[in-house]
Amino acid sequence: MFDAPYLALFGTAFLAATLFPAQSELVLAYLLQSRPEEWPWLLAVATIGNVIGSSVNWALGRWIEHFRDRRWFPVSRKSLDRAEAWYSRWGKWSLLLSWVPFAGDALTLIAGMLRAPFPTFLLLVSLAKFARYAAIVLIVFGAGSI
Repeated sequence: MFDAPYLALFGTAFLAATLFPAQSELVLAYLLQSRPEEWPWLLAVATIGNVIGSSVNWALGRWIEHFRDRRWFPVSRKSLDRAEAWYSRWGKWSLLLSWVPFAGDALTLIAGMLRAPFPTFLLLVSLAKFARYAAIVLIVFGAGSI
């Protein structure tokens, strides 16, 4: 069941949630079209890979904060400031935007930097990531064909 395409999806979803660019939505959409009967497994693998990637960001945020002004820091000052503003204004609920490209990655890093409790982080990020991938499933199949 879990062959190379599943590993590719997991890896792409994982990378897409970290600070590296990757297009997991395209991989998921392709696999949904080539393996439509496996959509629940594909949804689960993409979600789990993406949540684990975001958890890596949270963990990095716990210890990398003192490097934020270095040139090599993986998040731009603009993205970091925007994510910090969202997190300051909306608190933990801003993690529901963790699916947003670029800013969402920064939000998960900020959550770690600001010492967000991991269980809360995990729940909110999991909901956000699942919803994004579920939307891809619905777009590929249409709401009435699942």
